[in-house]
Amino acid sequence: MADPVSWLQIQQGWNVVTSDGTSIGAVAQTEGDKQADIFDGLAVKSGDPVQIRYVPGEQVGLIYPGEVTLKITAAEAVSLAPFEAAPPETAWDP
Repeated sequence: MADPVSWLQIQQGWNVVTSDGTSIGAVAQTEGDKQADIFDGLAVKSGDPVQIRYVPGEQVGLIYPGEVTLKITAAEAVSLAPFEAAPPETAWDP
């Protein structure tokens, strides 16, 4: 397996795998402040019908090219909260 990479390299569509080896979906979006290098978590898309769940950053384990591992099991992942996008921020220039 390749060496782990930074959260900044995570891309949409990467596989998300629980600590017990179960694939629970794909990365829909990353949440955080890239300029300050602060990782908040992931939106993970899975299922039919499609559900998007939020994985807090503290539940994310090692990140490899194409795959994000979690510190939780598949049974624990079932109880993840639905993802809610943050409201857009407006920056006013003087």
